[in-house]
Amino acid sequence: MPLIETEEAARRLARAIASDLSLYNEEKITRGLQEDNLFDALNEEIEEGRTLYKSRVAPELYTRNFYGRAIVDILVKSKKHIKSKAW
Repeated sequence: MPLIETEEAARRLARAIASDLSLYNEEKITRGLQEDNLFDALNEEIEEGRTLYKSRVAPELYTRNFYGRAIVDILVKSKKHIKSKAW
């Protein structure tokens, strides 16, 4: 499979992976936000997603941190309805 070489496609992939993490780990995310340890609680899943993302995009796009931004947007910002010490 060829590497993704466009910004738009790389962002889309990053958001799709982050969305899957959100969908399949809702309980862990909720608990992680409530206990203020989200990134520790989901470290394994986030790193597995990062590995997948890195394997699918061109190196110059990987360094642009689209995956990290998608994780924050989808796993943190979209969960502001959850009671957390972070906000």
